[in-house]
Amino acid sequence: MRRMPYLAAWLLCLAAQGCGYHTSGHNSQLPANLKTIAIPAFLNTSRSYRIEQLFTGAVVQEFLTRTHYSIVHEQEQGADAILRGAILNAISTPATYDSKTGRAASVSVTVYAKVTLIGRDGKVLYDNPSYIFHDQYQLSNDLSTFFEEDTPTLQRMSRDFARTLVSNILEGF
Repeated sequence: MRRMPYLAAWLLCLAAQGCGYHTSGHNSQLPANLKTIAIPAFLNTSRSYRIEQLFTGAVVQEFLTRTHYSIVHEQEQGADAILRGAILNAISTPATYDSKTGRAASVSVTVYAKVTLIGRDGKVLYDNPSYIFHDQYQLSNDLSTFFEEDTPTLQRMSRDFARTLVSNILEGF
């Protein structure tokens, strides 16, 4: 009878081992032979100047800091896979208005992107044609201290996009 609690605890541990839970980032759905990923500059079909550079740079940085993969810029450099991305659109719209002046007080930014990871053999390893990211920033009412906040906002969005993309690729979502 005294052994019953120990037996129950042991059975519980044994059952928990097969439950399928795992720590994030340790169950990659990518092929084991994948060592090098080419990440050329994303395409930009939006009207936002150089937004593709921000997003491409953030994705490269995220892969370098979070994974063991070697990153190159072109497929010709012997990559096992290539990550192709495109910024489809970037839209900025006034979100709130100042009731005294009638001017916009904040701006909402939405970025639409698509990404595909293709293996050397042509097999699609990951594909998401519809990433959508939102952020918002405040506009200054004082023209003497005006600072354009769209670039820092796009930088934040690019980092969020990169974190999400790399997590999705590694976890197979």
